[in-house]
Amino acid sequence: LDPPRGVMLDIAGAAHLFGGEVKVLDEIEGRLAAQGFSARAAIADTPEAAWALARFSDARIAPAGADAKTLALLFDRLPLAALRLDADMIDGLAQAGLRRIGDIALRPRAPIAARFGSDVFARHDALKGMAKSAISPRFEAPAYLVERRFAEGIARREDVEGTIFALAKDLSGLLERHGEGARRLEVALFRVDGVVKRIAVGTSRPLREPQAMGRLFRERIAAVEEAGGEEGLDAGYGFDVVRLAALAVEPAATPQASLAMHNADSAMTGDLADLIDRLGARLGIRRVTRLVANDTHIPEFAVVAVAAAGWQSAVGNRQSKTTAHCPLPTAASPPDRPIRLLQRPEAIEAIAAVPDGPPIKFRWRRVLHEVAAVEGPERIAPEWWKAQAPALTRDYFRAEDTQGQRFWLYREGLYARETETARWYMHGLFG
Repeated sequence: LDPPRGVMLDIAGAAHLFGGEVKVLDEIEGRLAAQGFSARAAIADTPEAAWALARFSDARIAPAGADAKTLALLFDRLPLAALRLDADMIDGLAQAGLRRIGDIALRPRAPIAARFGSDVFARHDALKGMAKSAISPRFEAPAYLVERRFAEGIARREDVEGTIFALAKDLSGLLERHGEGARRLEVALFRVDGVVKRIAVGTSRPLREPQAMGRLFRERIAAVEEAGGEEGLDAGYGFDVVRLAALAVEPAATPQASLAMHNADSAMTGDLADLIDRLGARLGIRRVTRLVANDTHIPEFAVVAVAAAGWQSAVGNRQSKTTAHCPLPTAASPPDRPIRLLQRPEAIEAIAAVPDGPPIKFRWRRVLHEVAAVEGPERIAPEWWKAQAPALTRDYFRAEDTQGQRFWLYREGLYARETETARWYMHGLFG
């Protein structure tokens, strides 16, 4: 947003998706007009130039990478208000006979800067791309925040961790009163010299136990120190402010006390969540993944890796999509699958007694295997409704050779109906 009545968009590298910069402007102005807004839009290399053109010029586009002469023709005739100077400064410059951008661009800078300040030329240079204007990032507003201030900075790692644990107790009380738990936490450590160190952790479930929060930050601080050596935390002359914020929260159910025996499943779920959180603190919460079942019969796509922190919701979404219109069929026992599935099926040479029969011998990785026993076929039809799905039917066989090794291989393509030269592939190993 560009108060009071402006919007600034960064469209670098995207204009061609709309047919060029002119069509981008037409699209924006047309959509706003359809909603009853009168608007002017402009495109330029710098935000300052686009702001000036939209408000003070008939030109709508400043050519990308324009030279100084072209920029002078575009901007030097515009009033000084196009530099976004305050009204008092504009009046003062006008009294000195300086009313347009070109009036200051063609004069020596030192006398003008001495009287009106360097901000005049800083804005002029930013407008023409001769200098970059500073950007003040807007950080996400935390849902809850607690902090401690110190008259003298703390520098020891033990003191920092102890302060974080004390803050975690305060934060836990806030979360408990509102029936919520934290999913993303951040500690900001303010050094006495103005440098700010930020350490963030994510959780696999809504969390509000102080011990668990403190443990996650100990893990994360240890990982930071290991990665960055002695400079990892780098307290300098000490931290005089330590701030703990819950950046993302979710409703958290309060555990109910029960006279029944301890629930092993619940304990196991909690232990797994703790493990995920601790691994996430060390490696990054998004790097910890879990395999869940995918809605497909194609073996290499039968499971998919999802973030372990959100695996329960991912499974729930998949099941709801699958069972929205019809229930899933149930089977007495799932088909046997190999212990090791090859990342990609490997082509093999196989001989069968009949074209659509099981193999009697095959060669894989230059080794010939004589088949002693075989089970199958298990037929997997192609997913014709998916554009990227395999186009041929697969017949899978569980084969055991004369040495006792068990393999999972398949023939791709049905003779006469889909192909005249079916191919064989090795896809997995049972032992």
